[in-house]
Amino acid sequence: MSSDALDALYRAHHGWLRDWLRQRLSNSADAADLAQDTFVRVLLARSAANLREPRHYLTTIARGLVIDLYRRRSLEKAYLDVLASLPEAVQPSLEEQALMLEALLQIERMLDGLGARVKQTFILSQLEGLSYAQIAQRLGISLRTVNNHMAKAMEHCCLMLAEMP
Repeated sequence: MSSDALDALYRAHHGWLRDWLRQRLSNSADAADLAQDTFVRVLLARSAANLREPRHYLTTIARGLVIDLYRRRSLEKAYLDVLASLPEAVQPSLEEQALMLEALLQIERMLDGLGARVKQTFILSQLEGLSYAQIAQRLGISLRTVNNHMAKAMEHCCLMLAEMP
């Protein structure tokens, strides 16, 4: 991909994309950040020169980034709510809180792409420590389905780990 193609794409569509995001997010700072992130993705994909419908391509990437932003904020809020409910004596330090939040976000990214039931099965097993039989009972599915979900989740996680730098 030539830098000229990316530069032309950026000049022609960055302002429009930022405005499009601002309308959806009602926040100029988030819109500016996600517009930049969108173009970073285009740069990494090396696809700027071959786009027939650049606005459609850019909005597809930007929608995914908006979903990621909301998902991350929802996870952060849930984590902070749990922390707020803890007695002061057992609350982790700010450094520990930041490390735990980063770990949670990394787990969320790793599980991204799994179906809701597969993800729920994995979480019940790995984070809540339920047996496969307990998971089957709680979710109202067969033990065989739990086994299949866990195999799929484990395979997905192994593939994700292999792709990590």
